[in-house]
Amino acid sequence: MAVTTLDYESPHFLHGLFADDLGLLKEAGETLGVTITTRDAWLRIEGREEDVERACALLEDLEMARRKGGPITRQSFRYALSVVQAVDRAESGESDEMPLSVDETLAELTEYRLLGSGGKPPVSPRTHNQLRYLRALEENDVVFGIGPAGTGKTYLAMAYALDQLKNREIDRIMLTRPAVEAGEALGFLPGALEEKVLPYLRPLYDALNDMLEPSEAQRFAENKLIEIAPLAYMRGRTLNRACVILDEAQNASREQMLMFLTRIGERSRCIVTGDPSQIDLRPQRKSGLLEAMRLLRGVEGVHFIEFERKDVVRHPVVARIIAAYEKGREREEKEREEKAEKAEKAGETGP
Repeated sequence: MAVTTLDYESPHFLHGLFADDLGLLKEAGETLGVTITTRDAWLRIEGREEDVERACALLEDLEMARRKGGPITRQSFRYALSVVQAVDRAESGESDEMPLSVDETLAELTEYRLLGSGGKPPVSPRTHNQLRYLRALEENDVVFGIGPAGTGKTYLAMAYALDQLKNREIDRIMLTRPAVEAGEALGFLPGALEEKVLPYLRPLYDALNDMLEPSEAQRFAENKLIEIAPLAYMRGRTLNRACVILDEAQNASREQMLMFLTRIGERSRCIVTGDPSQIDLRPQRKSGLLEAMRLLRGVEGVHFIEFERKDVVRHPVVARIIAAYEKGREREEKEREEKAEKAEKAGETGP
């Protein structure tokens, strides 16, 4: 048995490493196979030598993240714990999954920052897929963020675009989204074009207001640095030095998706976000996102990041809801296949 004691400058700093939640320390101890006790400004770890080393690696990552200015939450603590587990599984050969690299620790996630000014905190990735997403945006002309609700696809796209705009890397941001859900033609809704399309682009505006001071957001809008338009109005345009965001892309038709992707001009970036499990198109219309996922993989300058349920960073219940729906749909699909198989067999044995 090995015993290691870690000392910190104050109880306040130590408690900040586990979000002032002793339950998280207990969870880490059970996961890593060690006993963790703490009092005042010290923390003691007891267990097998290799397990104690893993626990020390966890605390070191948490400490580095905190010293870099990142708050430790329940979600970020569990992320740091998952990194230690992933590295351990990869080293032992127990997992064939892509191992997390040393630059995907919680400390590295905390160090990656976008925006942040005045009373608005900087935006940092909270999972390794979010970090890969942001790095893909830096390195590619067209990036698809695919995955379930709550994984930060739209929020991080907005953060990246605003950061580019503030650093004068681009001249404007274009926000667009298919107008499908309401079941009404835009022409019959009251108001000017921006008022008509506002309900469809509300998530993008929410992200915008979350990241910028009200005066700054108003200045960007007044100077036409941020432009909104329904997807149908994009035809015939060429967008230079712009970051173009297509949200809810699963509801774009095949024709709309091709039209949108060919609007990109010089020194522009294109970000496409969508969730293939939430297609609202009529049955006879096929999703342009699904076609793009099939045809564009491997094309130079185009990159796909696929988020998973573990990347959900909203309320924890969101991940559980998504899991329940996935399980239910898998069960329904299995039942349909079994019924079809029985019907086929009955036809073979019938008169």
